[in-house]
Parts: sequence; C-alpha cells; structure tokens
Amino acid sequence: MTVNLKNFLNPKIKMSKMGEFQELQPIEGLSISAVSADLYGDGRDDLTLFHFQEGANFAAVYTTSKITSASINWNLGRKRHFVKALLVNTKNANTFTGVKGAQGLKEIAHALSKALTIKSSQAPTGVSEVVKITDLLFASTGVIGEEFPYLKIKNNISDLVKKLKTDQNKFIWFKAASAIMTTDTKPKLAYEECKIGNKLIKISAVAKGSGMIAPNMATMLSFIFTDANIPSVFLKSMLKKVCATTFNSITVDGDTSTNDMVAIFATGKAKNSKIYNILDPKLQDFEKALHRLCLNLSKQIVVDGEGAKKFITINVIGARSTAMAKNIGFSIANSPLFKTAIAGEDPNWGRIAMAVGKSGENIIANKVQIKIGDKLVAEQSKIAKDYNEKDLKEYMKWDSIDVEVNLNLGSGFFTVYTCDFTHDYIDINADYRN
Repeated sequence: MTVNLKNFLNPKIKMSKMGEFQELQPIEGLSISAVSADLYGDGRDDLTLFHFQEGANFAAVYTTSKITSASINWNLGRKRHFVKALLVNTKNANTFTGVKGAQGLKEIAHALSKALTIKSSQAPTGVSEVVKITDLLFASTGVIGEEFPYLKIKNNISDLVKKLKTDQNKFIWFKAASAIMTTDTKPKLAYEECKIGNKLIKISAVAKGSGMIAPNMATMLSFIFTDANIPSVFLKSMLKKVCATTFNSITVDGDTSTNDMVAIFATGKAKNSKIYNILDPKLQDFEKALHRLCLNLSKQIVVDGEGAKKFITINVIGARSTAMAKNIGFSIANSPLFKTAIAGEDPNWGRIAMAVGKSGENIIANKVQIKIGDKLVAEQSKIAKDYNEKDLKEYMKWDSIDVEVNLNLGSGFFTVYTCDFTHDYIDINADYRN
C-alpha cells in the first residue's frame, strides 16, 4: 500500500515527514484500507475503511448539534454494540442533504455489506459470515449542504475492500489518517499501551480536525482501536469520562460541527481476563492510557487549527466548581479579541479580564489574578505592581503561550486548549468551497 502524495500537494498544506509521527502498532483483528473515489477531483485518498474481521465491541460519543449528518443519524439508529466495519468519507459532510443523502448512504451500506460478506467467504479458514448493514458504522466530513456523491463512493467499495491490509505498518496508519483530512495540514496519529492483568494492551488511534472545532459530546473525527477485551458498556463509560477533559476541552473557533464523532473499538484479541465491573482495578491503567492518547490527539488538533501559529493553554483555578472554571476558560478561549491579540503577540491582558467578566459567572473582580506565562499581570482589579511589558512582549513571541486565571473562590479548576486567530484563518474559510 503506497501513500497517496496527492493528499499533500495542495499548496496550502504543509508537507509532513513520515518520521515526525509516532510509531503506531498493529491491532490484531483490524484491517485498514484507503483509496480515492476522486471526490476532490484531484485523485487524493478520500475513502477509508476499518474492518474488524471477527467484529469488535464499540462505543461512541457524537455531536450535540441539533443538525446532524446522515452518517451520525445512521449510527445512532444502530442498537447493537458490536460492529464489523467503519467507513469514512471526506469532502462531503452528508448533512442537510435530505432524503437523497440518507438513501445514498443506505445504498453504500448494502454495497459494503455484500463486498465484506464475499471477502469473508474467501477467507482461508473457510468459515463464511454474513455482514449485515446493521453491522456497519459511517462517518462523513466536509462541506455541508452539497449533494452526497454516493455513486462515486459506492463504485469504489469493491476496491476499498480488496485493498484491506491486516498488518498495519506505519505507512498504512499514515495513509488512513491522511485520507480523512479536510483542511488539516497534517495527519494526526497517537499510540499508547498498558496492561490489563498480565496482558499487554495496544491502543492506536487517528483523528482529523482543524476548523469548526468546539466539540461538545468539529468537523472533528477520532477513531481509537485496541486489542483489549472490554465490554461496550465500560468502553462508553470510560470514553465519556476521558472526553470531558480532552476532546471537550479544546476549541479553535467556537463552532461545534454537525459531524463530530469519537469512537473506540475493541477487538478482544489480547485475551485479557474478563472485566465485570467499571470499577475493576484492572481498568485503571487502560483508562489512564486512553486519556493520554485522547489528550495527545486533542492537542494535535489545536496545534493544527486553521491558520494557527500559537498553541495556547488556559488554566482556570480557584473556581467554585469545575463547571465554573470550564465556562470561564472557554469564554477566554473563544474570544476573537483575545485570540487575535495572541496572534499579534500583544500582551493585552485586558482582553482576558473582559472574557472572564462576560462569562456570566458570579466572580469577585477584586479577587481575580491573571498570569501570562509565569508573569503576574493583574490582581486586585488593577495592573500588577511588578508588571513589565518588555519582558512579556518577549514571551509573546513563543509559539506556546500559557494563561492562568485564579478566581480565588474555591478548589475548582479546568484547562482549555486553543490557538490564535490569524489572517490565514479568514483566507482558509473564505476559500473553503473553491
């Protein structure tokens, strides 16, 4: 399987070297392929298939938007927690595409079901298994409201299934992560491992996202694969908990997509001892590893924010509750005035104070302390006594900026990750459909 360089030949995309990315390990029970259905008209990979030969337990969290894609609606309609395949297309969100979008997806499902069933009948084991359309999940990302190109996708299903690879080397993971990109400038991959009992557990994952990022469970998608044997109900519990401080702690532009989806698939091939309770101590290491992996991917999305030049970490501490800290953190992170000041390397801390004030939270202004980097810039409702603008301007030239707001009201805290707003963000989105 070769990497399709047409994914990277867009002049707006920064070339990425294979060596820059983490080495993901193969997940037994999973096979992957990526091909071009020429949805972009330039031959780049735009279809990705993840196939679980013997099925996988799964759990997913989806966008909270009231307008959702046909793929999200399809997935929500599946009542089983055991799946055989996930098909991802880029270029088209299949959102606001009416009955045609839903019918087109159903035609694709029937074609994929048939192709995978035929493949199963050709397996060396000689055991043939019917893959039903209810065994399938879908994800779409791209432009909203354009006619869904289901025929192009359907006509490439046989090629997609034919090219499935069970041995996922670095090139295959890289190819799959590249094929799900839209405005991303580089693929996003992450790997972790841990132990459940005495069994080594592998977790490999890919993600995409660059704009329309303010997940609430942007065009954000993330797919996590593990060989652990964990029931779907426990996967769902851990995924929701982990997302709260990873994917749900990032923002690029404050917009929540119609297509957000984070899903985890467990093939069970590690054959670890059975898990009977979510509080089972054997799950602790897995949950920690899952959190590290999701936070890694979340930060990669922010770093690759559309037009972004600076990665920003906002720590809100001393709040009455986590919810209060989170609300204030996002109030700062989603402020265009704050984000453009960071882009301009201007230590205008007044914009941070403004964002704290507009959050709607019941703060006490005289107690608020604001830091940029390790420099105290404001306290007791005025500029800090030792404030030095020259030193701060030097700090603002860094590509990673830390902001801390201490409300001095309690023990609640939350961290939000975001990026700056540059003129490139406007250029990218002004030309998005061209």
